Amino acid sequence: MKITTTIIAVALACSFAVQTGNAQLISVTGGEFTKVGLAGGQFLKIGAGARATGMAGAFAGIANDVSSMFWNPAGIAEINTYSADVSNTFWFAGMQHQFVGAVIPVSEKFRLGVNFLSFGSGDILRTSMDDPDGEAGGIYSVNDIALGFTFAGKLTDQFAFGVTARYVQHAFSNASAGGFVFDVGTRYNTGFNGVSLGFGINNMGPQQQYSGADLTRQYRFISGSTNTTARDFTLNTSPFNIPLSFRAGVGIDMFQGWIAEKPEVDIDGVQVHQWLVGLDFETYSDVPEQYAIGTEYTWNELVAVRAGYRFGHDQMGLAAGVGLRYESSDFRGQLDYSINPTANIGLINRLSLVLNLN
Repeated sequence: MKITTTIIAVALACSFAVQTGNAQLISVTGGEFTKVGLAGGQFLKIGAGARATGMAGAFAGIANDVSSMFWNPAGIAEINTYSADVSNTFWFAGMQHQFVGAVIPVSEKFRLGVNFLSFGSGDILRTSMDDPDGEAGGIYSVNDIALGFTFAGKLTDQFAFGVTARYVQHAFSNASAGGFVFDVGTRYNTGFNGVSLGFGINNMGPQQQYSGADLTRQYRFISGSTNTTARDFTLNTSPFNIPLSFRAGVGIDMFQGWIAEKPEVDIDGVQVHQWLVGLDFETYSDVPEQYAIGTEYTWNELVAVRAGYRFGHDQMGLAAGVGLRYESSDFRGQLDYSINPTANIGLINRLSLVLNLN
């Protein structure tokens, strides 16, 4: 009863925090106007890990692997071995998004995690009104990174928490902006037919502002003046918000009392069938609310197939993926792939390699 009360209190607090954040960040919300364009740092919303994205991101309640540091940091409390995840997203127009994470069990109940996110545009030609084709030469690039540290643990056998502190830096040509953001998450195993609940708030932090060499200028006084000394000036940029989000999800193990009383195992103790279903709700400070439903079926802890759909996103709806696992006496490896068809920007492909030391 105490745990249930705690979960309700956390959910109400998270909802209040996001509503408060929205009230501060959004000045116009009625009529034909929307929240779109009111936050920077959009790369922080790109999903990490081919497993979760193959389920359309319906992962907050299921979260139990290294990529949980993105979706719900409380999820790494479920990891009992040294684990690592390397993921790459092949974004449109040649851009790429990477996620690298590792988790270390520091005690029976607590875990430490580190993760690195990066988003790069590759080389872009410099153009101008006089040179729209960029033939005069010169290139620039966009390079955004985020380095995070996560602490997670179990307060009881059913209730886990996680906190992430992340330094985010945005770099555009020779200008950059940086600052710290924080994520918090909880995960509760209800003990009822394999149902678990997950809640999280991502990207809580102050506004950021660009500065750098590209924003400096040098001017001389007007023609005819006796003072010809050049003066340096710096262009002021507008501060921008980081995309604050609240995520709530439900994870269901269908072989825990729904279609079978308990999972079937073979003579070696390997679970023959596992079927997970996830349902997520997400609300953001800069885009309308989104809903996701996803599923994962695993046969003999060897082959997994995934599918999902995201409602409320104007580009990404359908998602699918597959996974292969290999286990030896020393480690367990997993290779995951996911694909997201989009409305206008082509196919988004993701590939992840996961290692767990036994």
